[in-house]
Amino acid sequence: MVGYSVRPMNADDISQVSAIDREAFPTEWPPPSFKRELSSSMVRYLVAQDESRRIDSDAKTPAPKRGMWESLVVRMRHVLGRNDAAAGVTTAQDVPFIVGYASIWMMVDESHLTSIAVPKSHQRQGIGELLLIAVIKLSLQMKAQVVTLEVRASNSSAQALYAKYGFKNVGVRRRYYTDNSEDAVIMTTDKITSPTYQAKLREMEAKYLERHKALAQTGS
Repeated sequence: MVGYSVRPMNADDISQVSAIDREAFPTEWPPPSFKRELSSSMVRYLVAQDESRRIDSDAKTPAPKRGMWESLVVRMRHVLGRNDAAAGVTTAQDVPFIVGYASIWMMVDESHLTSIAVPKSHQRQGIGELLLIAVIKLSLQMKAQVVTLEVRASNSSAQALYAKYGFKNVGVRRRYYTDNSEDAVIMTTDKITSPTYQAKLREMEAKYLERHKALAQTGS
């Protein structure tokens, strides 16, 4: 099974994240200005990366998958906080292979989940859920009290995932989506700082990691 981890997005990720964004939201225009928003104090981007793959930064093509031993070495060095490049495991030409991203806007004490996307080639592998866990944990770090979002009224699977993490339907934005005038369901959590919610989040994260045999990392 492939291991995934989540980390803050950086400028080197823009090309891959833009491709994921175009696939997931082809009708949105203009597309996000990732370079500008990365420097904003109000916006935060997270990316999920495949720990077993690298991509050539010049050719923009996936590099061969690492062998089991090499992957183990890289993961152990990550845990120990050491630099893979110093050990010669990767080269300066290689960048992580991105398999999803999420973005939030901070508005006073509210974290607004504006985007979460996984390419079709990597869906149904738990990456979206991993990103959602990371978004909630980042929101806590940024002192948010609640997390809110909009989701298409027809996207029942996404609504079910959000509901599992304590998001509740609190309203509707009529004709919110410009491509087909579909309504958006507004969902929000209870206070994520409450002991009850934090206990629920720990429980859900533990269940997720158990299902995926601790191969996914969300950070602390």
